[in-house]
Order: sequence, then structure tokens, then C-alpha cells
Amino acid sequence: MLQSKALGGEQVSLESIEWLSNRRLRLLDQRRLPDRIVYCECSSAPEVAEAIASMTVRGGPAIGIAAAYGIALAAQAIGASEDWNAALAADFELLEGAQSTAISLSWALGIMRQTLRKLTLQQDVPARLLQAAIAVHESDREANRSMARFGVQIFGRRHKKPQRIMLHSNDGALASGGVGTALGVVSAAHEAGLVERVYISETRPLLQGSRLTAWELAQAGVPAQLHIDSAAAHLMKSEDINWVVVAADRIAANGDAICKIGTYALAVLAMHHGLRFMVVASSSCIDLSLEVGDDLPLEERSSRELLQLGERNIDTGTPVSNPVFDVTPADLIDVIVTEKGVIERPDEKKLADLVSHRRLH
Repeated sequence: MLQSKALGGEQVSLESIEWLSNRRLRLLDQRRLPDRIVYCECSSAPEVAEAIASMTVRGGPAIGIAAAYGIALAAQAIGASEDWNAALAADFELLEGAQSTAISLSWALGIMRQTLRKLTLQQDVPARLLQAAIAVHESDREANRSMARFGVQIFGRRHKKPQRIMLHSNDGALASGGVGTALGVVSAAHEAGLVERVYISETRPLLQGSRLTAWELAQAGVPAQLHIDSAAAHLMKSEDINWVVVAADRIAANGDAICKIGTYALAVLAMHHGLRFMVVASSSCIDLSLEVGDDLPLEERSSRELLQLGERNIDTGTPVSNPVFDVTPADLIDVIVTEKGVIERPDEKKLADLVSHRRLH
């Protein structure tokens, strides 16, 4: 849940994802923030898929939660069926194709498939699928709390004074079902008195840092400073920054992290300047079927996101590359924080141990 100041100055609570009593899914439209608070209501799986594809809802965990509710909406629209797997097949396929990189999407839909397989025709299938979607939502909320707790322990164990932390992209309450991953850890660390200042990269091309992370931290009263992406090296050299903290959309079996574009560069810079590098992600983001990060095809978005400045088109005919994600090699990562525990200096064995439920911390 987010806290935002209304026009009168009082704090109001905002839910980025909310199931409504009239059997609709309400999503906070992240394209309009921070200047406008606008909600989008979805009543069908295609509407949820469009919300994911258009980035009305964004962030791996939030995408997965929305997709789970999308299946619940589809089942409610059908009402009754002699073959639920066939009846929902097109909706599953549509939602699975809405975003290609975030493993949280396939994980959440996998939970919904497992739930569907266990149900019989005598059971209220739409109601059970809604319960499963709510459970996915609550599971992420609880995982966020655990990750925040582990991350704060890492900060407190290594440093006795408040830290200066650099954040990239947006991975807070807007991008999840709870307080968030990377931003959730930093917010919890601030509450524990362990944060002096947060440095926020603007995060091109859609400015998730300047539009969303800066807004979230301002609402929480966390001291922060915004910078252009290309100023990161200069700030690391001149501002005595201690940590870079990022979220991952997917983690390969060897510990490579697939994150928001620009993360790889920050990891290289962090190593050069002696900063520690933390990745925060749910254990569901660990993909043991992906041997190394470079094996995953990475999403590219439209060139219009770089060539359109408001009403102004700056297209000169030059080809445009607009990748959304990059791969940070495991040997540049100091620690991965999950809800199951902490992995320092990640490798294949440590990740496999964590996924098999062995406690690491």
C-alpha cells in the first residue's frame, strides 16, 4: 500500500492492485504518475493483458499478480464449463504473451494452472481460482516483508553508520503486491536509521526512477536525490556511495541477473569504485532452467519511446536500439536477497540450495 498526499495535504492510502467487490480488477495507472492518480478497471483477461503490455501495470511481481487475477476474471465471465482447461486456454496464452522477460508472470500463471488441475466440476471453479489469485497477491506481500527484513540485516551487519545507496528503476509498492523488493529493502533500512541518502537514477527510457521511485520515496519521507543515468560514475566517485541496490526480473541458474537496462553498467561501475552490489528478488524469479543469463532473449520496445518528446518528434532516420533489460554477470553481484534467505557471492550451488528450501541465512 502506498501513502500519497492528497490536494489538501493529508495522507491518503493508494493500492496499486486491488480486487473490487463488483468482480473487477483495479490497477493504478503508472503511466500517469506522478502528476495524476488515475485508475484503470479491468473486467476480462484481454483487458488485463493490455494493461500489462501497455505498462499500465509494471514490475515483475505486479505483472504476475495482475495475470493471476486475469484468469479469475476469465473464469467468472465463463461461469460454468464441462472442460475448464479448454475454456481458459486462450486466456492463459494471451496473458503469457503479454510480457516475455519477467518470470513472475509465468510463475503466477503456473500457480493458477496447478490450482485448475486440482479442481473438479463439482467445485466452484471461478471462486477457487479467485482464492488462488488472492493467495498469489498475499504471498508476494509476505515475501516483500521477508526480503526487507533480510536486506536490513545485511546493511546493519556491515555498517554502523547510515549508508548512501543508489537505486535504479522502480521496484517498490508500485511494482509489487506489498512494499516492494529493492525499494522495499531501502525503505525498511531508512526506518531502521540505516540510510543517509538515496541516489535515484532517472532510468531511461520511461523514467521509472524519476517518475515513480522519486515519488514513492518522497511520500515515505526518505532523503533522496535524482540524477541522470549517465551521472552514476561521477556520483560514485564523488559522493561516497556505499551500495547499489536493484531488483531482478529473472535470475539464471549461475546467478546472472536479468534486470532493468542500465543495471549491468552500474554493476561494472560499482566494482571499479568499491561499492557493494545487492540484487533483491523473490525466489520465484530464480530460473534453474536458464543456465546463464545471456541465453534469454531480451525484450526491445518501440523506438518511439526514445524519439517522441511530448508532441515533438526527433526522428532523424537513424536506427534505434531500445532494449528494456540487460544481464548482470554473477561475479559482479555481492549479495542476492530473497524471501527465503541471502546468498553472498552467488553461484549455481547456492542458488540450487535456496530453491530446494534450504535456509541460507
